[in-house]
Amino acid sequence: MKLHEIRDNEGANQSKKRVARGPGSGKGKTAGRGIKGQKSRSGVAIGGYEGGQMPLYRRLPKRGFTKPNAKSFAVVNLGQIQGFIDAGKIDPKAELTEDALVASGLVRRRLDGIRLLAKGELKVGLTIAVTGASKSAVEAVEKAGGKVSLPAEPAAAE
Repeated sequence: MKLHEIRDNEGANQSKKRVARGPGSGKGKTAGRGIKGQKSRSGVAIGGYEGGQMPLYRRLPKRGFTKPNAKSFAVVNLGQIQGFIDAGKIDPKAELTEDALVASGLVRRRLDGIRLLAKGELKVGLTIAVTGASKSAVEAVEKAGGKVSLPAEPAAAE
């Protein structure tokens, strides 16, 4: 077999049926749309219309609530940090700040802050400064001989 001998299988490529090109084409005149009626016209939009009946999307109950001012955090796992340390992308001796995480490429963007989670294992003691961390993540970092510093919690308004 040579490059110039390569062909598609028989019937693999079929040309598109051109409609409304005369009676000899087999799809002339009405172009396969039938005669009259809404669907034979152009600009038909009857996807959600049920002929006067209450549409399904309005009959079903709405559930839940989306908080308009919800914060979105970038998530970092301990295992990911360890992987970047092993690869030499993060210096374990320096303090690990949010800016350092973004600079190393572990986090693409900070969003409303970076949250540390405990998935994976950390083998070296690190000083990590992030917006938030799970209790198990803080325990795991302290167990490895490191420290997690979080911003001070704002005092509850009374």
